[in-house]
Amino acid sequence: MTMNRRLFLGTSARAGLVLPFARALPVLGQEQVFAHGVASGDPLADRVLLWTRVSGSSDDRVAVRWQVARDPGMQEVVAEGEGTTGPGRDYTFKATAPGLQPGTTYHYRFEALGERSPVGRTKTLPRSTDHVRLAFVSCSNLPFGYFNVYRRIAERDDLDAVLHLGDYLYEYPNRGYGDGTRFGHAPRPDKEITTLSDYRTRHAQYKSDADLQEVHRLHPFVCVWDDHEITNNAYTDGAQNHQIEDEEGDWFVRRTAAVKAYFEWMPIREPEPWPSQRTYRTFRFGKLLDLIMLDTRLIGRSRQAEWGDVEGMRHPDRTLLGDRQERWLYGELAAAKAAGMRWPVLGQQVMMGPMLDADGNPQNPDQWDGYEASRDRLFDFLESERIGNLVVLTGDVHQSWGMDVPRNPLAGYDPDTGAGSYGVDFVTTAVSSPSSKLRRLGTEEAVAAEVAEELAANPHKKFGEAFHRGYCVLDLKPDRIQNDWFFVPTVEEKTGEQHWAAGIRVASGTQHGVRADGPA
Repeated sequence: MTMNRRLFLGTSARAGLVLPFARALPVLGQEQVFAHGVASGDPLADRVLLWTRVSGSSDDRVAVRWQVARDPGMQEVVAEGEGTTGPGRDYTFKATAPGLQPGTTYHYRFEALGERSPVGRTKTLPRSTDHVRLAFVSCSNLPFGYFNVYRRIAERDDLDAVLHLGDYLYEYPNRGYGDGTRFGHAPRPDKEITTLSDYRTRHAQYKSDADLQEVHRLHPFVCVWDDHEITNNAYTDGAQNHQIEDEEGDWFVRRTAAVKAYFEWMPIREPEPWPSQRTYRTFRFGKLLDLIMLDTRLIGRSRQAEWGDVEGMRHPDRTLLGDRQERWLYGELAAAKAAGMRWPVLGQQVMMGPMLDADGNPQNPDQWDGYEASRDRLFDFLESERIGNLVVLTGDVHQSWGMDVPRNPLAGYDPDTGAGSYGVDFVTTAVSSPSSKLRRLGTEEAVAAEVAEELAANPHKKFGEAFHRGYCVLDLKPDRIQNDWFFVPTVEEKTGEQHWAAGIRVASGTQHGVRADGPA
């Protein structure tokens, strides 16, 4: 028995629908209709966004129902609604469940084509709290192995949300960056993706992974893109890995296709008016923290300077955020201070703390180091407005770093007290992508030796590691925060193991990290 699609024109959400959420006779089976799982994201205190995809239909409009309940058995339903999807959005479906209670765990499910989805779990943001715990990850590449990291996060029941800081997928063909034939993970399509169909197919492949599905099913996500959701080292007007002469087409057409597929396939609210590239937005956890998500990649980034071009990296006209987003960021930081927020937290893509060579020169033009004028303007604003307790969460580099964030050069910074620091930067390693050091040096001992040299040249860095893959957990309380790094032993085979590697604690008002004796 199929549903009458006339009952599902438009999208609605309300408690106590007249229509029952009754199980129809099986059509394709749960594992086929909901082959890409369920997800939730962008939680607020009174609502959360729900996501799924319907497989197995070629109709122009497919009816989808959803329910939210207080219990995993879905008996205490508090909100439900219906809508449609179709080929215009690749049969993906989103709904916002409103009218929820703050700081509360809920369960949800969908129904389409006569089948019910697995039951997901999500959580709204608190209006008042003295404790928040967030996991954050980046750089998940199927051709390099298994998503053991996602499974370890899925197994945790102590998280308020999971942040994905970019490189949710990669655009390369097989052996372009990792050989997926070793794991049955050869990229689909097996080419560099450039068209809307390509990006949709690659998203579908990633969402077919059981470990990725499980972490989405059990935790609300807050996501931003980095470059590989489009192509390597992207900026506003182009990318290092986009060559028109190689028949990759017009940059703006490719960028538009990648952005459309991202908003279809990710549990993220779509900006209005549409179409738009805006992903920067804010999430408030009581008065404990403002989570300010930034786009350091597409919306306003100038083209990267060349490696070694220190003068170019310091050029005053270079911008990482763009004028509009930069002004918005300052407004959000000022509003957080005025509201009495304890911790302003930036969720973003590239390392803010300096990474200097032995001569004190910046190394990587793709990071905030390559946009020194943008970073200095932020520091000037923090100083003039007397805004402290800044916490920066970073992905991108497939390495683990914990550091204070002073200006470059470091002459005004005291590594023992943190004087001269404007905040702290916590960098999570990759879900599966290896670090450049690991690929170049090969052994854990050689990687550790090079990291030790970099720590010596960068006294603001309190922790560094570049061999393992894993994730971070940020634990926040009014008087302190602690960031913990958890590593898995391998991504080349399935494993249920993980270990705590290090923690850095920051006392409120210090902008200075110190090593912790154990996990928070």
